[in-house]
Amino acid sequence: MTIINSMRYLIPILIVFVLASCNSPVKRDGKDVDPALETRTMGLVKILVDESFSSVIDDQISVFKSDYKDAEFEVITGNEGKIVPSFVNDSVRVIVMSRMLTPQEDTIYRKRSIVPKTSRFAIDGISLITSADNLDSNITVEEVIGILKGETSSGKSLVFDNAYSSTVRYFMELAQIKTLPTQGVYTLKNNNDVIKYVVDHKNYIGVVGVNWLLTNNTASNGVGKVRMMGIKNLKGKKGDDNFYKPVQTNLISGIYPFLRNVYIINCEGKDGLGTGFANWLMSPRGQLIVLKSGLGPHKLNPREFNLKNTN
Repeated sequence: MTIINSMRYLIPILIVFVLASCNSPVKRDGKDVDPALETRTMGLVKILVDESFSSVIDDQISVFKSDYKDAEFEVITGNEGKIVPSFVNDSVRVIVMSRMLTPQEDTIYRKRSIVPKTSRFAIDGISLITSADNLDSNITVEEVIGILKGETSSGKSLVFDNAYSSTVRYFMELAQIKTLPTQGVYTLKNNNDVIKYVVDHKNYIGVVGVNWLLTNNTASNGVGKVRMMGIKNLKGKKGDDNFYKPVQTNLISGIYPFLRNVYIINCEGKDGLGTGFANWLMSPRGQLIVLKSGLGPHKLNPREFNLKNTN
């Protein structure tokens, strides 16, 4: 009887303890975060970001946090080939990159009972750059594919930022190749190395994302000593009538050949801050930030004019 009476008092205490434990703050990177209070505008979210788009994401987060003071972000940037494994292995569940998940990657999350939510929020271009002193500032898509396949005698070479970057993947898919040729295509460490190399070597063409190029236009890194090349598309495709540069109007119209979508993929599996931020990127304010960054927005909102009769 004594044991039964003791259990009668112990059970309510255990229930209170469990409930308190469920709602108590947990430590995330040294910060107290109450899971019960996480919403679309409050909490802490980790985001993996392809470094090509780090600038526009930084701008988005800055404005988002000015509206929602209790939102905290931990941004981890890197080359696409380096950050995707962290996403697939479930250490971080929100990622910004220039491709959607492969069927295999999608299946991994669905086996965890999580349906990935993918949203395109911007259109980026991949710029080919050459030395500002180089008189030859135009090239065709056909020539670029020839270089990538090792089938050109033009003497031109392509220089990429990193072997694991999204730009390398993009052009390998374009040329339908599995490996890069031993001559004519080279990879360095980062975009700054590409700029410096192109400035010093006139026959080399750098491959750099437009967003990075627009936001790193400083005298210190030599961007002022290079210029974007005009690109003419393959015959029968949009942009095959002239040489087009990756200026914003050409990105929006789709006439520039080397375009890529920018996605945010959310696999949080809950209605949390990751969902709120993804929705923000698609909102009119988020799209305006994309527009100001020089990229093409996912959707252009119509401008409304209030015309008053002043007569």
